[in-house]
Amino acid sequence: MIYQSKQAPTFDVNNEKNMDFLLSLLDSENENVTELAANIISYSCNSNTEQLALCGAGVPQKLVSLFGGSMNLRDACLESMTAVIRNNWEVASRFASMDHGKAFRSIVALIHDRSPRTRLLACLCLIALGHASPCHFPDRQIKTKLILVLLELIEEPGHVGDEAPLALTTLIKDSVELQKQAFSTNAVAKLSNHLLANTLETRRAVTILLALAELCSKQEESRSQLMSGQQVSTLILDALKHDCVDIRIAACSCLKNISRSSKVLSAGRLSCDTVIAPLVQLLYDSSTSVQIAALGAICNIAVNLTPRKSVLLHSGVVSQLVHLSKSMDPTLRLKSVLALRNIMFLMNPKDKDLILKELTVSTLSSLICDSEHSVQEQTLALVQNLLDGYVGSVNYVIGEDGMVINAISRQLNSASATGVCIQGMLVLANMAAGNELNKEAVMDVTVPHRADRIKPSFVVNFLQSKDKQLRVATLWCILNLIYPNSESSSTRVARLQNAGVISQVKNMINDPCLDCKLRVRMVLEHCLDNAAAGFM
Repeated sequence: MIYQSKQAPTFDVNNEKNMDFLLSLLDSENENVTELAANIISYSCNSNTEQLALCGAGVPQKLVSLFGGSMNLRDACLESMTAVIRNNWEVASRFASMDHGKAFRSIVALIHDRSPRTRLLACLCLIALGHASPCHFPDRQIKTKLILVLLELIEEPGHVGDEAPLALTTLIKDSVELQKQAFSTNAVAKLSNHLLANTLETRRAVTILLALAELCSKQEESRSQLMSGQQVSTLILDALKHDCVDIRIAACSCLKNISRSSKVLSAGRLSCDTVIAPLVQLLYDSSTSVQIAALGAICNIAVNLTPRKSVLLHSGVVSQLVHLSKSMDPTLRLKSVLALRNIMFLMNPKDKDLILKELTVSTLSSLICDSEHSVQEQTLALVQNLLDGYVGSVNYVIGEDGMVINAISRQLNSASATGVCIQGMLVLANMAAGNELNKEAVMDVTVPHRADRIKPSFVVNFLQSKDKQLRVATLWCILNLIYPNSESSSTRVARLQNAGVISQVKNMINDPCLDCKLRVRMVLEHCLDNAAAGFM
């Protein structure tokens, strides 16, 4: 029983003596001893090197040979096999090819075993194999069988019924094909019925909510079917207010994926008005995990609520998002900035002003220089949404002693993560499309004067980047700086030329990226037009 406990000591299978001892246990004629060996493997196999060592020692073959033993031994061997295969392509590939596929077929056969626990463990083993080595598990029919078996197992009492929905979630995760298959087997209706039949206090309610969340992640049909009944939508809202942390998180996950659909959000049983208030309340939750889950749902709702953003603004969400953007937890900061970015998207100028009043230029500047690159990138995307369609918003960027534009300049000059540089250049490109004051502010960032000498520009490095998105964004910025033709434009062309920017653009005439090649020609044509007009 020791190796069924989380407090059990680790067993180093990379040690030769330990491996010999383990193999001797597996060769024992005493089933209690072989079961102990299988439990040791399940508990101690935590790394790729351990998995490869066990595979090299022939452990998978020994485990398969023990499937004919007692039910307890068979289940222990299935758990061990899953541990040895999990996330290891090499081991999974070797196993799938073992005995010309005989070992693989022996596990497939066990999904029809009389024991519910054996069926669940066989499903989990096959799911691990499919994820570790998809090319060795292409059989669509077997995957459909797995879905059907797992849906049947939800009806089982105890641990098996509790964990079956989680296994289904793992199986269909990120797979449009499998989610379609699950929908075609009436998975949404079956899971919904089980959810309504169980109280929210159970582990099963958590795993069913997570399974429903995954089913709704990519399928509009699943979202529509789930929200077609009043009872289910009411239950999900009740789950947001439940005392159990896991229930609240699972409900938020469900809403996050349901709210990917603006149609369901606006026309379904779950209206945005009824959803937003409890989600905003969860931003004050004592659990960071709940706050993060609620932020995920709010991010999606903000995008799909474009015509009715006022509902969000009047909910008090912005002030709490600003507060969370200053959190010590990097994930909270990132998710809150993402939510603010999405709320800012396509918002009218008056409401953008209200958000900036809450956020402040000082906080915005600090977030641009955050310690996390992901937060920097999303903050710059937030600035991009602020500028989009609102001419006056540039004052927030260049005003207040230039706090925001200076923060952007520092990030671009330090050449941080590529995503940060791309978003920074998109902000500058947007500004450069404005009036002369805006263009000159961008010029001071891209080719600043230092003691009457022009400092080497980061723009040249960006144009030489391997990332085509960064090259395109940089070219757009240059193009906006020199258009339309004017005396001021010719001065900017001269500064860019002296900084080596135009020379680098000329070197890109045969850029492999079609977008880049097109922008390069446009930039060079505008340079020639400025010269022909007599401005240069």
